[in-house]
Amino acid sequence: MFEKIFTKIANKVAYAAGLPLTFLGCCIVVLAWAVSGPVFGFSDTWQLVINTGTTIITFLMVFLIQNTQNRDGAAIQAKLDELIRVSTGHNHFIGIEHLTETEVEEIRKKCEQAAKRHDVRAKAKG
Repeated sequence: MFEKIFTKIANKVAYAAGLPLTFLGCCIVVLAWAVSGPVFGFSDTWQLVINTGTTIITFLMVFLIQNTQNRDGAAIQAKLDELIRVSTGHNHFIGIEHLTETEVEEIRKKCEQAAKRHDVRAKAKG
């Protein structure tokens, strides 16, 4: 239950955060804060307001955006795995996102080498 609600909120917030109107709103808030500086004598409290506000928003957004990215990445991997499974591709590529960076790099290099060999053979034929 909580996970579904969190996912729904995270999706909406991540979407809203990427809108041009949201960026414009943030610019207006910062501009209003800057313009109010002389009114408050550029006091410590005046500075603390923007520092605290931006820190809290940034802290929360990191988790929301990471959650969205994790789900997007997992969904893409599942789709790619299904494409590999139903095609003539090698099934041993399914699940490689769980390997270490070094293991994935080794597989990537082998794929690049195979592609180069294929290109050389195709040029020789053509």
